[in-house]
Amino acid sequence: MSVNPELVGRTFPPAQPYLVGREKVREFSRAVFATNPIHHEPEAARAAGYADVVAPPTFAVVVQEATLAQLLAEPDAGIDFSRVVHGEQSFTYDRPIVAGDELTATLTVTSVKTLGGNAMVTAESTMDDATGEHVVTATSTLVVRGDDA
Repeated sequence: MSVNPELVGRTFPPAQPYLVGREKVREFSRAVFATNPIHHEPEAARAAGYADVVAPPTFAVVVQEATLAQLLAEPDAGIDFSRVVHGEQSFTYDRPIVAGDELTATLTVTSVKTLGGNAMVTAESTMDDATGEHVVTATSTLVVRGDDA
């Protein structure tokens, strides 16, 4: 089954809000070798002007995961997860994510292309805080390998 081109423009319902925890930020920071004290120490983050520890820029993938799960579970998408490879990732921030943020993410499929028997699905997950202000947009391109790949 090929990826459904009618996915383009589809917006999925918002995922459950994600409460950013201090320990999750610290764990993620250690995993990606983010050593700046603002990622680990609330005092350092406050001294830098933040309310709490600051998540590294790639932390947004943790929140985005729930939206990508919606896409992958969509019955008419035609995406076989066993054939998916993560092709590209980018982030556009209005402000950093900090511990204590409650983020709600909404995914929109922006592109479906076919290249050499493979499909490339690009989706944007916009993340807003509890006040409705935009924090970050995470853009992912998933490559769905064709039968011959």
